Amino acid sequence: MCGAWNGLQALISKECPQAYYVHYFAHRLQLALVGAFNGVQDVCLFFSKLFFIVNFVSASPKRKSELQAIHKLEIEKMIASGELDTSKGGNQMITLQRGLNINGSTNAIRGEARGLDTHMRSFEFVFLLHLMHKTMRITNVLCKALQDKSQDIVNAMGLVSSRKTLLQKMRTEGWEMFFADVCSFCTKHGVIVPEMSAPYTIGSGRSCSERDCITLEHHYHFDIFIRVIEYQVMELKNRFNEEAIELLTLSSALDPHDGFISFRIDDIYRIAEKVYPQDFSGNDVDILRSEKSKFFNLIYKLIRLVLTLLVSMTTTKRAFSATTILKTDLRNKMEDEFLGDIMVIYIERQLAKNIDIDSMTDDFDDMTDHRVKLR
Repeated sequence: MCGAWNGLQALISKECPQAYYVHYFAHRLQLALVGAFNGVQDVCLFFSKLFFIVNFVSASPKRKSELQAIHKLEIEKMIASGELDTSKGGNQMITLQRGLNINGSTNAIRGEARGLDTHMRSFEFVFLLHLMHKTMRITNVLCKALQDKSQDIVNAMGLVSSRKTLLQKMRTEGWEMFFADVCSFCTKHGVIVPEMSAPYTIGSGRSCSERDCITLEHHYHFDIFIRVIEYQVMELKNRFNEEAIELLTLSSALDPHDGFISFRIDDIYRIAEKVYPQDFSGNDVDILRSEKSKFFNLIYKLIRLVLTLLVSMTTTKRAFSATTILKTDLRNKMEDEFLGDIMVIYIERQLAKNIDIDSMTDDFDDMTDHRVKLR
């Protein structure tokens, strides 16, 4: 909603020029990841194929049940032979081709399953799957922090910096270990590892040596591994700009916890001077800095302005998601008041679990008039 002309940001700015805009931070992270992955063509193709695989498997309940049944038999055989460890996170592999080639209802389905299985067993697919899993695990901690209801802004902003540091470390020091893990996985599951010293060829089969003599190792190391990480770091820097991070970090000076232990006058002075120059005159800023104990009204005004900087819409998004779950075709005639009541129970279900239904029933029963009128 940050369009320069017709977006909500522009419309509000026309009415209130001093309004300060902060983009929803969890959405910023999503945009950063999307921007990073869109910058590498191989990754775009990987997600396109992965999307097709997921849709193919989930398109039919019968297809999913057949895969699960065959998967269960394979796991039982491997456990009985000692080939599979029963600990959490053990081998959970199953192929689409084996699960659907025999029981597929048509030749088309069996052909698609065989084609998808072949693609999933390619070294490129395995390599990109491991790379996405590795890099997205790093940003997953930040993602969870930004979607927490009781969001700790200072901690979240610290996670932005630490995630960039971890990605940079993976870029400079993590290639050998990462490539060894990929090769180990391929050996274990029968995926052919190509000769890395061979020349890299493009889709048409022409050797890239015609252009710049790059090898397969160079392609996977620099064109994919390094490039994906660099794009992620760059997008994190662009989306989480220093101005927004500084504002939110300074705002922590108004945190009332532990007897206002974070109450730092220098940070409060900087917020009023830098962020809200139209709301605080030069005299007001000087008063905030020198005589704060006598002018709580200015502190109160600053707190009200800072509290409008909502950087998380998690609760709102969860409410919209709850609507699609609760307002089904069978419940399409429910009234708004009843819908609102059950949405509150659903959204706050962790609190609702602590409610004693029996005691509520007894209280309601005590409130009911049990007198019967005889005619």
